[in-house]
Amino acid sequence: MTTIKEYNALGEELERILMLRTMPIAVKMLKDESEIPEGAIRPKRDRGYHLAQCQVFALNRRKGDTIAMLKEDHWCWAPLMGYGIVEDPHDEFVNRHAFFPKFPEGKYTGILSGPLKTANFEPDMVLVYSNTAQLRHLVSAVKMHDRELVHSDFDPIDSCVYSVVPTIEKREYRITIPDPGEYERAMAGEDEMIFSIPAEKLSGLLEALRQTEKMGGSYRQQTPVLTPDFPRPPFYKDLFT
Repeated sequence: MTTIKEYNALGEELERILMLRTMPIAVKMLKDESEIPEGAIRPKRDRGYHLAQCQVFALNRRKGDTIAMLKEDHWCWAPLMGYGIVEDPHDEFVNRHAFFPKFPEGKYTGILSGPLKTANFEPDMVLVYSNTAQLRHLVSAVKMHDRELVHSDFDPIDSCVYSVVPTIEKREYRITIPDPGEYERAMAGEDEMIFSIPAEKLSGLLEALRQTEKMGGSYRQQTPVLTPDFPRPPFYKDLFT
């Protein structure tokens, strides 16, 4: 079983090996308020304001804050519905837009998140905000280590739900497009995507990324260059000559 300190070390390594601009995020769903660790910020209680969940992820990865969000801290309806924190209001607008996956109502009371490299709690999953080239290396590492492809559902909205619920429910990798709120209010870059990792798969993912680095094909080692008649691996020649 991976310890908290080992998760911290994996967070440091993931950030280094992919040259991430922001910190990987540890995420844990809370069944009870007593699970909130010492030092975690409660936005309404501690700072006198509410936050959208995408803003919390921005503070986690950019400022290094660890934040616990219960019902009274949220300023956006989608995570309250998606995380099962409130009952379905049977509202016409909500029913028209809430296609997203949901946890069972009442299963969780809140969500805890913070930088993986400093988290003082055991995560259920990890979020990585990356550019598309870094994302390619993550997907390649999944293929190398797990011998599987990454499957996702793409929706232009509700990224705080799509990036969390399926990964925790199904224990699978996911790719999510940051929604408009992430751009407008939470500082997501136009070149960023979200990669979701079940906590128990993180160690194997890093193992594959290390192996790629040893072979000289890591993100930091690749230099774009357009060369005609570039040198080809032997199997290319065997197939096409």
